[in-house]
Amino acid sequence: MLQRKMKVLFLCTGNSCRSQMAEGWATQLKGDVIQAYSAGIEKHGLNPSAIKVMAEAGVDISDHRSKTVDELGDATFDYVVTVCGHAHETCPRFPNSATVVHFGFDDPPKLAAEETDPEKALDHFRRVRDEIKAKIEVWLTDIDGSPAESPEEKRSTP
Repeated sequence: MLQRKMKVLFLCTGNSCRSQMAEGWATQLKGDVIQAYSAGIEKHGLNPSAIKVMAEAGVDISDHRSKTVDELGDATFDYVVTVCGHAHETCPRFPNSATVVHFGFDDPPKLAAEETDPEKALDHFRRVRDEIKAKIEVWLTDIDGSPAESPEEKRSTP
């Protein structure tokens, strides 16, 4: 008997970085039981540095696109995870009884803008990428009951 995948929306202000990373990690780690989505209160376009640092970790988000919550139509979700304070404060109501969870992460583009060294700028993206992965791994294990599988573990499976 096929079990319905849990539907999880990761919500941020512009759907350019943090929510995209979270969607990528959720799909990579637990795509067998979770259907991950991401959206923004606004649409800012996919951040190239987010694509780059996720690729470094073995997660390809290059085919993602930035979208607003409105573009999701009447989709229903089991969980809505806000990944920034603005999205949490302005989180829209959803038609079903989705559980709203907040995981606040720093804004890598904002922090990177203050750096003159491009590598140091990318380090902000890498740190937040790793923080998102760690939080998503624990949270998905808590709601699903089975450990998340990292990209490294997936590659080593025969």
